[in-house]
Amino acid sequence: MQGDPQVIDYLNEALKNELTAVNQYWLHYRMLDHWGVYKLAQFERMESIDEMKHADMLSERILFLAGLPNFQLLGRLRIGETVEEVLKSDLALEIEAVSQLKGAIAYCEEVKDYIS
Repeated sequence: MQGDPQVIDYLNEALKNELTAVNQYWLHYRMLDHWGVYKLAQFERMESIDEMKHADMLSERILFLAGLPNFQLLGRLRIGETVEEVLKSDLALEIEAVSQLKGAIAYCEEVKDYIS
């Protein structure tokens, strides 16, 4: 199925955000584990894995729409140097992703692509 090129672009932008989150959360997991903050470290680990699953779903949808998932593009990682900075960095990443997703959702609804 040939998808709307703008929808594919939005999906690739969301994919970029998910792949960035995978890397940022995984590094935060390792750092927190090293610092002895084990429960939060395990939470970061699970969040990273969850983001990887989201990236997989997005890449599957992009391929279905006859697009090419862009795994080469990543956003800037925000790496905290304290537990507080880790949490603030992760929150900033999520807030940025939500902003992007709102535009994508509006466009997809406009072109009646309710699945993407």
